[in-house]
Amino acid sequence: MFQHIAEFHDWWSFRKQAHPFHVTQVPLDRLNGWSADRETGTIRHHSGRFFSVEGLEVSTDHAIAEEWSQPIIDQPEAGILGILVKRVRGVPYFLMQAKAEPGNVGVVQLSPTVQATKSNYSRVHQGKAVPYLKHFLAPRRGRILSDVLQSEQGAWFLHKRNRNMIIEVDDVEVLDDFCWLSREQLSELFAVDNLVNMDSRTVLAGYPLPGTSAGTHNDTASLLSWFTEAKSRYRLDRRRIPLNAVKKWVWSPESIRHEDDRFFSVIGVDVVAGNREVTGWSQPLLAPRHRGLVALLTRRVDGQLQVLMRALTQAGTHDIVEIGPTVQCALGNHSEPPAFVEHVLAAPRERILFDTVHSEEGGRFYHAENRYVVVDSGELLDDAGPDFTWMTLPQLAEIARYGNHVNVEARNLLACLIFQPSEGR
Repeated sequence: MFQHIAEFHDWWSFRKQAHPFHVTQVPLDRLNGWSADRETGTIRHHSGRFFSVEGLEVSTDHAIAEEWSQPIIDQPEAGILGILVKRVRGVPYFLMQAKAEPGNVGVVQLSPTVQATKSNYSRVHQGKAVPYLKHFLAPRRGRILSDVLQSEQGAWFLHKRNRNMIIEVDDVEVLDDFCWLSREQLSELFAVDNLVNMDSRTVLAGYPLPGTSAGTHNDTASLLSWFTEAKSRYRLDRRRIPLNAVKKWVWSPESIRHEDDRFFSVIGVDVVAGNREVTGWSQPLLAPRHRGLVALLTRRVDGQLQVLMRALTQAGTHDIVEIGPTVQCALGNHSEPPAFVEHVLAAPRERILFDTVHSEEGGRFYHAENRYVVVDSGELLDDAGPDFTWMTLPQLAEIARYGNHVNVEARNLLACLIFQPSEGR
């Protein structure tokens, strides 16, 4: 454990240099172990495991376009994202990992204790065993603080879920790439660009919110009714299609990209790694064209923080809508800014409660970044429209403990708020 955060940064610099990790972009048609189906174009691993890149046709009445088709990642197996917690004199400490992923900005980011797909931890690649995995598989020792199947990026994944777990233990041996961090230390690190990875953030969103009660602007039953109403109001039809049949996407040996150079591209990479279960591999990655903006507007009612949430539809979610943040977009993909963007971009510095650039899943996306922002909205009116509702932070935290309710971007912002000093909540 580190007495001062400067000690962590010294350790972090050493761990980043301890093992080589090199990522080289290569043509899609030269990926070792991967191939495109001759008839459909679908890109698959020769083992039939890990994931595939397929085509999806979408029709909905709740998006900026009514119909479109796109490449999408299909990864039907659920992995484990797990963090071990221990208490020292009543203070919680979280076992975190310095882990490299091919798509990470900066390559190494602070990751959960366990971050592994089922293919990885069942050792399809015939690599090394995943450390600490036994603590997250039944029968396990320790106290379960959180255990839920959670969705991931609905714009890029089809029905993707991972098991998010927090397990409290007495103590464990600390391996080289791991360290214990206190809640306060994590709070400082959340404010550093591209350091705490997406998998850590989504797991930590499930950590019990301390020192608050659920107090209500709308009671939780009413909020769940609002959510159900939104799911009943809209339509989302999806159909798998051959990858080579997606419209407005251009194929080349190097990549698959949109004809307007928007949204994302599908690229290939070769990886050489020194501290992973296997020392080298190839894979496809999705590379977004623009940095995203993920933002929450907040206000205080009777001294309690409230956040403005949105019913959001995306191509790959399990259900028609999930609860998303006030704003979730990449402005370069829009001809007109979505609702409330101007409230975020024009906010004076004194109203910005949190503002950090964080990376998304580096195992599937290449240099995918979102600017995560929390803004005090001041006197924003109640009538934001049927797709929006105010809720307290404890209410959001409670609803986020159910799978497929709160999307991954909103959970990431929830974690950022949970791990802020108590006076910020």
